[in-house]
Amino acid sequence: MRNIGSLLFLLAMHLPTLAQQLPMQLWYDKPAQYFEESMPIGNGRMGALVYGGTRDNLIYLNDITLWTGQPVDPNLDKDAHQWIPAIRDALFKEDYRKADSLQLHVQGPNSQYYQPLATLHLLDPRGGQATNYTRTLDIDKALLTDSYSLNGVKIKREYFASHPDSVICIHITANKPRSINLEVNLSAQTPHTVKAAGNLITMKGHAMGDPENSIHFCSVLRAVTKQGKIQATDSTLLITDATEATLYFVNETSFNGFDKHPVRQGKPCEQLALAHQKALEKKDYQAIKKQHVADYTRFYDRMKLFLGGSVADCSRTTEQQLKDYTDQGGHNPYLETLYMQYGRYLLIASSRTKGIPANLQGLWSHYLRAPWRSNYTVNINLEENYWLAEVANLGEMAEPLFTFMQALAANGKHTAKNYYGIKRGWCSSHNSDVWAMTNPVGEKRESPEWSNWNMGGAWLTQNLWEHYRFNPDAQFLNNTALPLLEGASAFMLDWLIENPKNPAELITAPSTSPENEYKTPEGYHGTTCYGGTADLAIIRELFINTAEAINKKGADYARQSQLLKEIGASLKRLHPYTVGHLGDLNEWYYDWDDWDIKHRHQSHLIGLFPGHHLSLKQTPQLALAAEKTLQQKGDHTTGWSTGWRINLWARLRKAKEAYHMYQKLLTYVSPDHYQGADKRSSGGTYPNLMDAHPPFQIDGNFGGTAGVCEMLLQSTDNELYLLPALPDAWKDGEVRGIKARGGYEVSMKWKNGQVEWVQLKPCNQHHVKTVTVYMNGKQTRVGMKRGKTTTIK
Repeated sequence: MRNIGSLLFLLAMHLPTLAQQLPMQLWYDKPAQYFEESMPIGNGRMGALVYGGTRDNLIYLNDITLWTGQPVDPNLDKDAHQWIPAIRDALFKEDYRKADSLQLHVQGPNSQYYQPLATLHLLDPRGGQATNYTRTLDIDKALLTDSYSLNGVKIKREYFASHPDSVICIHITANKPRSINLEVNLSAQTPHTVKAAGNLITMKGHAMGDPENSIHFCSVLRAVTKQGKIQATDSTLLITDATEATLYFVNETSFNGFDKHPVRQGKPCEQLALAHQKALEKKDYQAIKKQHVADYTRFYDRMKLFLGGSVADCSRTTEQQLKDYTDQGGHNPYLETLYMQYGRYLLIASSRTKGIPANLQGLWSHYLRAPWRSNYTVNINLEENYWLAEVANLGEMAEPLFTFMQALAANGKHTAKNYYGIKRGWCSSHNSDVWAMTNPVGEKRESPEWSNWNMGGAWLTQNLWEHYRFNPDAQFLNNTALPLLEGASAFMLDWLIENPKNPAELITAPSTSPENEYKTPEGYHGTTCYGGTADLAIIRELFINTAEAINKKGADYARQSQLLKEIGASLKRLHPYTVGHLGDLNEWYYDWDDWDIKHRHQSHLIGLFPGHHLSLKQTPQLALAAEKTLQQKGDHTTGWSTGWRINLWARLRKAKEAYHMYQKLLTYVSPDHYQGADKRSSGGTYPNLMDAHPPFQIDGNFGGTAGVCEMLLQSTDNELYLLPALPDAWKDGEVRGIKARGGYEVSMKWKNGQVEWVQLKPCNQHHVKTVTVYMNGKQTRVGMKRGKTTTIK
C-alpha cells in the first residue's frame, strides 16, 4: 500500500482495472402469485408488472400520466389564511388543544389518485403441467425473460419497455414449429371499452370520475406472428399454431400538463396511439430491442460495484437468497450489490417523463385506489426517491422532479396567498399529484400532524441544489435552480415571525413535525406547536443554499440582491437547536418527549442528512445529539425510514450502525395475504426486492441505494472522503463511476479497508480547481484540469 501523497500522476495508457461486476439478475423458479413477487419493467412513462404464469400470464400495465382529477383552482380556500392569527394566539397562550382544532380550518382537499392503466392476460388453452420454469430480470440490460416446458415444447418469453420507441414488447418463441397457441385479453379496472379487429386490440377509457373532467386514454396492442394465424373475436386476439409471436403495446393519455383541462385542452390520445402503433410497423422487434438496450445501458453502465461474492451466490433464487440473508445473519455481498443496482434500475425505469417524477410506487400500481393514493408525499418520500440520482450517476433522472417543482411553484404562489396570507414566493405541502397541487390537505377533518405542513417546497429545493452541486452548470443554476430557491426563500422569510418568548429570535407558528406527536408535561398529546426543529432545519438549509446560489450567479447580482440581505439577517435570528434532557436533539421548541420515541420520522435530523449544516466537523455537539436520537429510535421501523437511517448513520461515519440498518432493510417480508408459517410482516424487502413499507413504497429502494453510496463516498464541492463508513463486511471492494459534488466521477479499489487507488474524472462542466482527498487516514491536495483524469495510488 503506497502513501497517498507519494504518487500522483495523470492517467495515461495504463490504468488500474476494475473487477468484473457479477451479472445483476433477479431470478425465480416459479411464476408470481402476488404483486410483491411480480417483476417490474418500465420506460419512464409506461410500466408493467409481469407475473409470468404458464396458463394465465397476468401483466398489470401503468402509464405515469393517468390520474384522476383536473387542474387546481387558484382560488381554492382563498380566505383560509384568516385563521392563522387565531392559531398563533392559541399557541402562544400554550393552548395546544385549541390550536390543533383551529388547524382544521387551514386544510384543503386531499390529492387525486394515481390510476392503473390496463390488465393483460396471456392465456394458454392447452392442458398439461408446465416444468422447468425460470423467470429472470436482467437489470444489466433491462430485459425480463421467463421460460418453461409444456407438453414437450419449450416456451420462452422476453419482455422490455423501450424508452426510445415508447412501447412495451413481449416476444414469445417455441423450440418446435407452430407450437404457440395464445389468447390475448386486454381489460381495465377503470371505465373502458375494448374492440379487437385484425391483429389489433384497441381499448379506450378514462380515470375514475366524471368523463367530462377526467384524463382519457387509448391503448393499442398489436400482434405479429411467424407462421400461424391471428383471429380477432369481439375483444380478444386468438393466436394459433405460431412459431413466434410478438406483442407491441402502446398507450397515450389526454394529459397535456398540470394546468391544462384533460378534456377541453387534452391531447388527442386515440389519434396519437393509433399513429404511434402505425409508426412501429416500420421497425422489427430486434431493432427495437437493440435500441432499447443501448438507451438503457448508457445510463446504467456508468456505475459498477464489486463487494465480493461469486457466481455461486447466484445459484439460489433471489427469494431464497433474501430468506437466507434474513435467517442466517445477514451477509451476502452479491445480494447487497444487487439491491443497490436494483434501485438504479428502478429509477431509470420510472423517472423519465417531464414534469412527472416517480410517485410512491414509482409507476407500478395495480390498485384502483392505491394506498396513500400512490401520490407524491412531500414530507420525506418524494425527496428520498431522488437521493440516489446524483451520487449514483443518474442526474438526468431527476429532471422530471425539477420540472414538477416548476409546476408546484406556479400553483404554490396561490397557496401562499390563500392559506397563509403571503404574497411573495411559493410553498408546497404534504401531498401532491399530477396536477401539482400545493394546498395543505386534510379536508378540514384530518389530523394536523400530517395535514398542516407548508415546508414541502422548501425541502424539495434541497434535491434541486444538490443537482447543481453534482453538475455545476450555469444555465441550470440561472434558469431552473435559482428562481425556485429564491421563490421558496421569499415565502419562508415572510412566514417566519418574531418569537414572543424571545423577540430576538425568529420561529414558525403554527408548526408541526411531520406525522409525529408530542406530549406536554401537563399530559396533552398533540401535534401543533411553534418553533418546531424540523421547520427551522429545512429553512436553515434553504437559506444557506439560496445564499450560495445567489453568490454563484455573480458578484454584481449578489450585491443587488435584497433577498440575500434578508436571508443573511434571518439566518442569524433563527431559533437555535437545543439538546434535550436525554441527550438527544430536541424535536420540539420545548424539551418535550415524543409520544412514540421510536417514531419512523426523524424530520428534525434533516440538517444532518440530506442537509449539510449539521456535521461532525462543524457542529460536533449537535452531531452527538443526533446520534443519541438515532440510538433512541432503534432499528425496527418502516422500509423508507430504514433507508433514511442508513444515510444518517453513514453521515455520522458510523459504519457498523449504517451497515446494520442496510441489513435490516434486506429483511425478508412475505407477500401480502400469504398464509402459513412463513408469514412475515415488517419494514424490509419483498421477494421481488421491492421495498416493504409495508405495503410497497419505492422510496425504501431508492434510500437504500443512496445509503450504500453514502457509505462509500462523501463529498463537498472541493473535498472527497473515501470510504467514510465502510463496514467490515465490505473490507475488499471496487466501485466505478460513483459521483461526487463538484462534478467528478470517482472510481476506486480498496483492500482490507484501505484504498489502493482512486481515479477522479471531471465532468464536462468542470473547471480547473484543487480538491482535497481524504483516504486511509491521510489527506492530499490534487490539482484538477478540465478533461483530464487523475489517478492517485
